[in-house]
Amino acid sequence: MTNEIELEALDLAALLCSRVCHDIISPVGAINNGLEVLDEETNEEMKAFAFDLIRKSARQASAKLQFARLAFGAAGSAGAEIDIGDAEKVARGYMDGEKAEFSWTAPRALMPKNQVKLILNLVLMATAAVPRGGSIKVTVEGEPSKPDVTFHCSGPSARIPPAFEKLIPGTIVDVNIDAHAVQPYYAGLLARSCGMTVAAVLEGTDVIITARSTAAAPVVEEAPAEAPAGETMFAEAAPEAAEPVAVAAVADEATHQA
Repeated sequence: MTNEIELEALDLAALLCSRVCHDIISPVGAINNGLEVLDEETNEEMKAFAFDLIRKSARQASAKLQFARLAFGAAGSAGAEIDIGDAEKVARGYMDGEKAEFSWTAPRALMPKNQVKLILNLVLMATAAVPRGGSIKVTVEGEPSKPDVTFHCSGPSARIPPAFEKLIPGTIVDVNIDAHAVQPYYAGLLARSCGMTVAAVLEGTDVIITARSTAAAPVVEEAPAEAPAGETMFAEAAPEAAEPVAVAAVADEATHQA
């Protein structure tokens, strides 16, 4: 059995801030470079190039900040619900600046806040799964309170994100947690908070990342029509279907005895 060690609150907050800063430092730096070109250049072509760079970088910085606000921020009060359409909007804005093509299929519905945050954090995990670009297809199905989420990641050198199997379950022994590693660790915290299991498998050359609800459906027990006197009847639970090979699971299943 592995031991789960949680980061201190101050360390987690600092690392998440570092993650956000890491994402926006590049477009903000590009804006600054564009302004320097405008100050120093007299060539009209160079000025036009600088204006284009500033516009593009400002859009990227805005998109990344809006994404971070929903993926890492408070996004409403405790127990609040978020329109999944808003999550799609910020996810598409974020992915406009990434190498992979992005598609999103989900019904328009309100979903518990932490589940929306989990999906957005898994967008970042899916991006890490295709570092050289390719395609990411997101599918959200099922009831809003118990979504069934699948990320199909295709591309050259597609791989399961580094340290996924340890950081998603929260096992941080012998793992260096930095601004990059804190993101999957935080995704694991979100998954456990909303009763979901996250897994990643390599299917051929593609990576499939899934998030499933671990809440068991209610079992309706039916009394036997007729039971012979003096005879005891035992109900044996049907064996559960074997789950596909998963790299990481974040929620324990309760064991039921007949």
